[in-house]
Amino acid sequence: MSGAIQYHLPDYWIAYDENAVREHLVNAKASIKALKMMPFQRRWAEELQNIQLRMEISGTSQIEGAEFIGDEFDKALQAETHAELSTRSQKQANSALKTYKWMAGVPDDRPVSTDLINHLHRLVVTGCDDDHCEPGVLRKADQNVTFGSPRHRGVPGGRPCAEALEWLAKEAATTFRDHDPLIQAIATHYHFAAMHPFQDGNGRTARALEALMLQRTGLKDVFFVPMSKFYHEAKEDYLSKLAETRRGKHELTPFLIFALGGVEAEVSRLTEMLRHEVSKEMFRNFVNELVVRLESTRKRIIIKRQLALLGHLLDKDQDMEILTLAMELHDHYSTRKHPSEALARDLVRLEALGAVRIEPATNGAKGRFVVSVNLDWPSSMTETEFFRKVSELPKSKNYSLLTH
Repeated sequence: MSGAIQYHLPDYWIAYDENAVREHLVNAKASIKALKMMPFQRRWAEELQNIQLRMEISGTSQIEGAEFIGDEFDKALQAETHAELSTRSQKQANSALKTYKWMAGVPDDRPVSTDLINHLHRLVVTGCDDDHCEPGVLRKADQNVTFGSPRHRGVPGGRPCAEALEWLAKEAATTFRDHDPLIQAIATHYHFAAMHPFQDGNGRTARALEALMLQRTGLKDVFFVPMSKFYHEAKEDYLSKLAETRRGKHELTPFLIFALGGVEAEVSRLTEMLRHEVSKEMFRNFVNELVVRLESTRKRIIIKRQLALLGHLLDKDQDMEILTLAMELHDHYSTRKHPSEALARDLVRLEALGAVRIEPATNGAKGRFVVSVNLDWPSSMTETEFFRKVSELPKSKNYSLLTH
């Protein structure tokens, strides 16, 4: 332990090169603004929140070396108690889930105090690491830790440890307030990780603390940003930027630039996911409007069976082999004399109208085809163009998509 790089209290707790950071901060904030301006339905938000939370829990656990085989991760998130789980990795994920669910109810005006930090740590390690780390209790005078590569030493245990954490909480409540909330969240993450005030669970607590503070950037009621996913996927850079910042006497520029890039990347990914959901909803609305207009003119170009087909593809939200599609839609076509030909005929018509795409399978299966919804259809199709395509619909009865 004597060869580890020693911890020194910062001369300034929030020092960084504003000119170097400015562009990255602007880009991160612009991505958040774009996300908040996207129209969305509450059910989309709830579904995406669950996806994001899974990413966060998986990321923060795996950064610390957790491994999940098969359905272990799903079982970890579904378990009511740690007694139902068999591995430490599962128990850590379950504790992390409880931590983040608790954080969702923390008021935005609750200060980042030592009590709050201790409670976060208590939630993070209880049930998974409390056999060697007392939950919510700082390291004592004879308890020291090293971490990272090259090895760094945390703040000495005992009084120095308590004083450092109290100082961080004080700075978070005062000088940090003069800076953007994104800067505050990332700076708090860094300083907590640099001091490592607990025996274990410091990395998970640091990332939970950052996540809690990111909620206060205006995203709490919109979407959760899984920064731990980003940190896990860029783990080497994550650890090296933490180390570089500490070598620079806590000058935050390297870690701020790295983390702000992560905010922009994760929020932009969320925006694309949301835009995809909007496109699916536009597609459903466009088809329904078409049906109404066609029925008013007593034309039944798109029939209920085809609507069910399109709806199934939208719900699956992925390319589907046509043979698989045929099995899943068996009930819709079972009344037809030749179900396979009826499905093929509907697919060919919908492809000709531009509503779906049919392409050869890429998995090497000769003669197999996959089908997907063309989400650009509503924005590219005018009524005139639609009826022109209708007049050109294929008349042939030779439908071979399902015969291979």
